[in-house]
Amino acid sequence: MQKSLPGEQAPMTVNVDRWRAGLPPDAWPENLPPSGDLWRRDVFAVADAYRAGCTSPRQLLTAVLIWGYGAIGYGPWRAGRSLGADPDGKHLAYALEEVSAPAPDEDALLTAYRRFRDPNHARLPWLGPGLFTKVLYFVGYRRGVGGVQPLILDRVVASSLPAEAGVGRASGWLSEEWLAYLRWAAEQAQADGVEPDAVEMAVFYDR
Repeated sequence: MQKSLPGEQAPMTVNVDRWRAGLPPDAWPENLPPSGDLWRRDVFAVADAYRAGCTSPRQLLTAVLIWGYGAIGYGPWRAGRSLGADPDGKHLAYALEEVSAPAPDEDALLTAYRRFRDPNHARLPWLGPGLFTKVLYFVGYRRGVGGVQPLILDRVVASSLPAEAGVGRASGWLSEEWLAYLRWAAEQAQADGVEPDAVEMAVFYDR
């Protein structure tokens, strides 16, 4: 099977040994490519295992953060702080409860987003919207069904979105802004006959 998804131009290349040395052993996900070349499909595989109950919330978060931070030098340190604030993974599991369902709807997406932002629920240090929308993307995306799907919203994507996407901030986006962006991407995807995440990738790479 081809590793890349439609619209994905390259894998994220990381130093696996450096990442592994900087994180708790229990949080290390199995079956990550030893080469350090991580495609989105590799992270989706960990998310699938999480939803099946075969991978812990901490292992899921590690896989997403490795891909999300990539070769950024402070990535392992920040990831360690995020993981350290949720040693048993209960906050993560709670945040992801709604999007782990077979077909999460808009209400489920908004609930998960708000839980990640709420210090009384699942907000973790160094895990802002630019990163936790990556977690929501990998856990909640359902390929092949169309419609509104959870997508990544980070500063790179936000800076390249048109005004009609409904994202009016440079960071710290409200749940309503995220949902407006998801609806806009769903419309673009339907018009172009592609997956919603192909719209996100086109925005990301066109910078």
